[in-house]
Amino acid sequence: MIIEQIYTGCLAQGAYYIESNGEVAIIDPLREVQDYIDRATKNKAKIKYIFETHFHADFVSGHVTLAEKTGAKIVYGPSAKTDFEAIIATDNQVFKVGDITITVLHTPGHTMESSCFLLKDKDGKDHALFSGDTLFLGDVGRPDLAQKGAITEADLAGYLFDSLRTKIMTLADTVIVYPAHGAGSACGKNLSKETVGTIGNQKETNYALRADMTKEEFIKEVTDGLLPPPAYFPLNVKLNKEGYAAIDDVLKKSIKPIAAKDFEALANETGAVILDVRHQTEFVKGFIPQSIFIGIDGGFAPWVGTLIKDVKQPILLVAPIGKEEDTITRLSRVGFDNVLGYLEGSFKAWQNTGKEIDTLTSISADDLEHRIKEDAVVFDVRKPGEYQSEHIISAASTPLSFLNDHLNEFPKKEAFYVHCAGGYRSVIAASILKARGYHNVIDVAGGYAAIRNTQIERTVAVCPSTLK
Repeated sequence: MIIEQIYTGCLAQGAYYIESNGEVAIIDPLREVQDYIDRATKNKAKIKYIFETHFHADFVSGHVTLAEKTGAKIVYGPSAKTDFEAIIATDNQVFKVGDITITVLHTPGHTMESSCFLLKDKDGKDHALFSGDTLFLGDVGRPDLAQKGAITEADLAGYLFDSLRTKIMTLADTVIVYPAHGAGSACGKNLSKETVGTIGNQKETNYALRADMTKEEFIKEVTDGLLPPPAYFPLNVKLNKEGYAAIDDVLKKSIKPIAAKDFEALANETGAVILDVRHQTEFVKGFIPQSIFIGIDGGFAPWVGTLIKDVKQPILLVAPIGKEEDTITRLSRVGFDNVLGYLEGSFKAWQNTGKEIDTLTSISADDLEHRIKEDAVVFDVRKPGEYQSEHIISAASTPLSFLNDHLNEFPKKEAFYVHCAGGYRSVIAASILKARGYHNVIDVAGGYAAIRNTQIERTVAVCPSTLK
């Protein structure tokens, strides 16, 4: 038996390749499926089933394409409705893969069709649980993604409480837990950086699995502090339910080099967003006016979905040479298929034409220390939880995810400063503000990590248990 976790850091997502005696099951595949096919071909095995734990909101799965290419059957849990052929399993339905079996455990809560898959070894012993977004390490799936008017988040949280206690906590402590996501995913609140655990460990460490927890307490704790889901989530659910274009077709139409002399005209003609994905240190030095920075070396795809929002938005890319296909692939993972092409020769080609460029003022944390003494206006674009745990006393909280909600708070004329944790998100924020006409924005290089090494006055949250 082979179990491989194929983890994609940009999405904090885990897909799974399971093989036994020449037969393969894939769980929650990414949109680009050739890797799974190549693994099976190398082992002279056949992909038999594609199991989907639920209709994913944070990425476009590869189930439809993989089924078309291999003849494998797509399997969803009870109550799922699709526009393509799929097996809608019943609770406790068993699927045989070589010498092992995979049992469907219907676990509504994150969504109503959410299911976990229990793998039993050749001896019939419970071996591993592929828990999807029902159970993460250290957390559980957010219960607020139901379509409006269908069901409330409190209702879903109640279902999730029952699912965890009747289907998951009854399993042996030794059963391995393979979740769909780890730290960085927007599908939960506080996921662990670990990507493999056990039922026993989760019973001991996961707040949502406390044995003495009432349903009312669970609902309150699971729904408390949930930030609104990114705007692209419903659009990805729709694609996963109805189907989508093959990744090969997306790449074929999008990998188009565009000469610098034609790039600006095409942007104006189509209303395309110019998306610059180089490293933030390069972007700060020079960029095409009105372009938006979201670097490919950070949490790229989720930030694109959060900030651009409309998956149909035309996009023109400024990417490092050799990274164009990778960038387009990552965009397609979250449903952004309308890339018109990329700047041939990258930003250097734009510079060589003598066209106008813009720059972003960036200062060190040490410089900020001096300017704060002169009443500098500072905005913190980290998440609310990061801000609450520790922040510059005089800084305002303006989370990047909700930057549009804070536009009226930024000064129109006087200089102001933005920072995040390390410098990635603040450059994103500054690029958006610049594009909106806030040319008085100044980035703080190195973010809060650098600010900690200064004498800037900060506040730190104190855990109640440490108070005397």
